[in-house]
Amino acid sequence: MVSTELILALRDLNRVDKFYIIQFLISELAQQETNLIKSGLSYPVWSPYDATEAADMMLKVLHAAKAQDHE
Repeated sequence: MVSTELILALRDLNRVDKFYIIQFLISELAQQETNLIKSGLSYPVWSPYDATEAADMMLKVLHAAKAQDHE
């Protein structure tokens, strides 16, 4: 949780310093994001290819909704 003192200190900064803080925080976030995916490792990615059960379920739901609309 962010302290009240920090919020008050940020409010007192001039425009240039506020932009510097924003740039610093964005840079920190970007560095953390690059650490999420490590090179040389494989990561599973879901694909709808061969997801016949999901397609069947979706068709049943669509047909049921269509029948309900026509009642």
